[in-house]
Amino acid sequence: SMPSEILLKIFSCLDAVSLLSVGCVNKRFYELANDNGIWLKLYSSSLQPKWTIWKMKSKETETVSLGYATLHDKKPGYWKKEYIFKQISAFNARVMRHVKLLDPYTGLPCKNKEAMKVSGLRWIIVLKDKNGKEHVMEKPNLSFKDTSVTILWYGTDWPCLDNMSTLKLFGVTPLLPDQSRLPNKNGPRRFSLIAEYHLANLTEGSVAVGADELVQLFSLNPGLLVGIWKEKNEIAFVMASLHYNQLLERSILGSATLQYAPPPNKPLLDDIDPEYGLHDYSLHLDLHGRSCMYLCGTFRGLFCRKGDIENGYLRLTVVSLKDNRKHLPIIGTLGVCWETDVFKGNVKDCFVMDLTLLEETGKPFWCFSAAVYMELSSRASGLYDYMGLIYTADYADSEGKVCVEFVWLEETKEYIIVSLVLYVSTKKVNSWYGTNY
Repeated sequence: SMPSEILLKIFSCLDAVSLLSVGCVNKRFYELANDNGIWLKLYSSSLQPKWTIWKMKSKETETVSLGYATLHDKKPGYWKKEYIFKQISAFNARVMRHVKLLDPYTGLPCKNKEAMKVSGLRWIIVLKDKNGKEHVMEKPNLSFKDTSVTILWYGTDWPCLDNMSTLKLFGVTPLLPDQSRLPNKNGPRRFSLIAEYHLANLTEGSVAVGADELVQLFSLNPGLLVGIWKEKNEIAFVMASLHYNQLLERSILGSATLQYAPPPNKPLLDDIDPEYGLHDYSLHLDLHGRSCMYLCGTFRGLFCRKGDIENGYLRLTVVSLKDNRKHLPIIGTLGVCWETDVFKGNVKDCFVMDLTLLEETGKPFWCFSAAVYMELSSRASGLYDYMGLIYTADYADSEGKVCVEFVWLEETKEYIIVSLVLYVSTKKVNSWYGTNY
């Protein structure tokens, strides 16, 4: 029953976060909390001191007056949207400044943790059932590696898998972050869609990665593992692997409905080098099982001759079967560690592969973090140096393929990588370099 004029006077004393919160109380409060006069005052106070409330720079040059026309020729909520847009733009610029410094070892930003701390970034998954009801899963465990972060969700309150239709992975940041205080988890938040997965017929349509006594793992591209209880056919956990090259952009620059699309590379024309785009690649490769590292290696000077281009792919040989000097031993027994509130385990013969391929100028060219499983090959090892079982592990996406070959040495209980070959899509190369292979 309080008059609107008094409510507006009270609302004008609130900060932006409180104003957004009070607007969620009811329809009347929402309309009053959208008042252009209140938000114009907040907008002007957020500008640099040299700008005044009578003259501001928004979209290069714009003169704003507090007169009747300025407030009433705009739709309700106009200055609210302008204020939020300005704050988000400043926030994104502040976060992205932290990722400009590159690690010479990997070619990736080396201050990702600092950027995530500044942004207050968290990740959630939203499960939607066939009736449209959404189930939000928060509180993940994080595991950081050289080039990726692994996020694990688990709990005892997962909805029934048979009723689930989609799973969405979001990056979540405070809508109006305040550097002077910690992010409020219950305050207004901004969602950035990273990936969306369809769960209908999950066990039939997905790649089975492996299993142990309790769970079976299924892989969904890009970079998602779903652990299913064998007996109950219910979700035990969900694990996502995010490569640092896409991590922050996808987590903060997208919207709640659309994924962030990176701008296309601007090719540097080179009329002198006849094999431009075929040489001087560098590869950084990590193999891990979430909590343990099996291999961490960097390989430089990778190249492809024109004669090796076949079926739409450039072939980059990293480890050759014939050159045993470059064969790589694997530390430990390959497997993916998992846990829940009550159980934990390890699914053997699978691992998470973090691949970073840099082009000749040092820019990240092809990057991913994904679960890969090993298959026992039917052929025996013909190598003189190694006699044992052969395993293969393959990965493929729209930009290329990776083929790895292992030999298991029974005496020393270890795997040796005897072949590692990358196949890069010529479509990707032509688009990146402006060539025509």
